[in-house]
Amino acid sequence: MNVTEILQFVDTLVFTETEKHLDDLQKRIIEELFKGKTYKQIADIYEYDEGYIGDESRKLFKLLSDKLGEEVNKSNFCWTIERITNSIVNYGNHNINLCPSQQPSNQKNQQTNNIEKPKNKPQEYEHDLELAPRVKCFYGREAELEILNKWIFNDNVDEHISIINVLGLKGVGKSTLVKRFVDINLQKFDLIIWNNLKIYPCSVNEFLARIINQHSQNSEKSLTYRFLQLLKQRKCLIIFDDVQSLFTNGEFAGKYQHEYQDYQQFLQMMTEFPHQSNIILISQEQPSEFNCLNQELSNLNNNLNKSYQCLELSGLYNINVLNNLGLKVTTENHWLELIKLYHGNPIYLEEIASLIRNLYGGNISEFLKENITENSLVITKDINFYCSQLFNRLSTIEQKIVLEMSKFAQPISKQDLKQYLQQNLQEHLTLSDIVNGLESLRQRYIIKQLEDEEMMLSVDGIFQEYVINENKNIPIH
Repeated sequence: MNVTEILQFVDTLVFTETEKHLDDLQKRIIEELFKGKTYKQIADIYEYDEGYIGDESRKLFKLLSDKLGEEVNKSNFCWTIERITNSIVNYGNHNINLCPSQQPSNQKNQQTNNIEKPKNKPQEYEHDLELAPRVKCFYGREAELEILNKWIFNDNVDEHISIINVLGLKGVGKSTLVKRFVDINLQKFDLIIWNNLKIYPCSVNEFLARIINQHSQNSEKSLTYRFLQLLKQRKCLIIFDDVQSLFTNGEFAGKYQHEYQDYQQFLQMMTEFPHQSNIILISQEQPSEFNCLNQELSNLNNNLNKSYQCLELSGLYNINVLNNLGLKVTTENHWLELIKLYHGNPIYLEEIASLIRNLYGGNISEFLKENITENSLVITKDINFYCSQLFNRLSTIEQKIVLEMSKFAQPISKQDLKQYLQQNLQEHLTLSDIVNGLESLRQRYIIKQLEDEEMMLSVDGIFQEYVINENKNIPIH
């Protein structure tokens, strides 16, 4: 049993007793206790007084003791909760239905079935997280979590955000962020469904049938109508992960494969009809039906369309990303320099950390020194593979543009790039080709527009190094 399931169980117990959910500190205390942390360690982690953590813990233990009819304290908290939860939680193949029964605290009030029914029947939560990733550690995305909370738990009906796009390059932490949000807010949704479209690709009708057959009795109406009714009647969170799997290789970003074109109309419809639920799309490129603007423009766009939002993730520039990767601690500056070299991408940094452990004895400074001497960025075979997958998704026009852009060590203006491409490419590109190609590359997060320099463009550093190393071997399809 994991800590998420424990949190779900304890939260339900607390809610049926107090009509209040666990607060953030209580959740943190439970999480850390299940990791074997002491009150002092918990206090140090979250910058609280040790005595205050102890007092809050004892209040929680007292409430649970009264609710369960047996003593709960710090020494027996973990195994007591696990034992009781295992005895009353029913696990299905696709969901977890938490239906705790309350033991009577007063034996004189026992019923013939020996169980006293609680005054307030606890809410049954259904969570299909079979295809969701497991979050081993989480750090440095507190601001992004707060944004998701603000967008999803907005009480203003007129500002309800139906669809949220979480976007960014592979490995930057999109799925980890959303899963952490889900873990924290399990009790705030009646129904949560996580579908990974790379693992379980399906049409809209297949997906809707899977849900509706379990949750709707009205078989006379269409699947879409019944799904919308479900979103209205219950607070649902639907997550589509790896959405880029629906798109066509060799075309501009966000173009759906023929068999998945129904998603475009379906997602647009979800923003047009009122309901209380939310859909999160996790993708390496932007769906064509959603115009994801930069943050400043997005704030202005709020006044025009509040039905969808885009959260674009960049690198994680936090030294915690290198913790537990077996590297020798030299100076914080060396850690930060390594993170900067690989743009704070956790999956790239894991690959580089493995290389540093194996070839440099875990010594970051030796690795950095050799990089400076050679004046070249090391690209491991796995990072090279990730980049080649991305390159193969590009259209022919995008491939030509990025191959030429990678020759420039410094950012280049759009006007200079246009002139260079038209003069140096054997096959002529029209202005429309160039503009559409650049926009598609931006939607894939391969090129970026530099801050305070509106027209200056540059290629993502890791991808540029890949293109430079493989320039002679890369075929243009």
